[in-house]
Amino acid sequence: METQELHRGRLVDHIQLVVRDLAASQRFYEAVLQVLDVPLGGTGEGFFWADELFVSTADSKAAQGHLTGRVHLAFQARDRAMVDAFHRAALAGGGKDNGAPGERPYHPGYYAAFVTDPDGNNIEAVFHGAAQRSAASVKLTF
Repeated sequence: METQELHRGRLVDHIQLVVRDLAASQRFYEAVLQVLDVPLGGTGEGFFWADELFVSTADSKAAQGHLTGRVHLAFQARDRAMVDAFHRAALAGGGKDNGAPGERPYHPGYYAAFVTDPDGNNIEAVFHGAAQRSAASVKLTF
């Protein structure tokens, strides 16, 4: 199947990762999100969040006492330089290399880097190459 059109920002409402060591995860995700230009949304007792990503301990009410399994989470990057910066920041923030920055065969222009976070989740930053976007993001105001 050849992909001719991709839609982003409409499929996933939010993601919750339930982690063993919240402080280690917060260090990792703060480093990664900073270079992706995504601000930390806030923190609370046993959790932190940024945009659609929520990270909590197993004793949070929403986690129901269970860690999440291995997850593959891919962040969008504006360009190749942002993918490269993501990889460096992720390693400096406690992640482990799971695929250095480079072109991947998924479609022409797919440039990505992969790391594992402190809980073994496969975290990716991807730039899909030159493309026209109808909007940078969807903004909801309540």
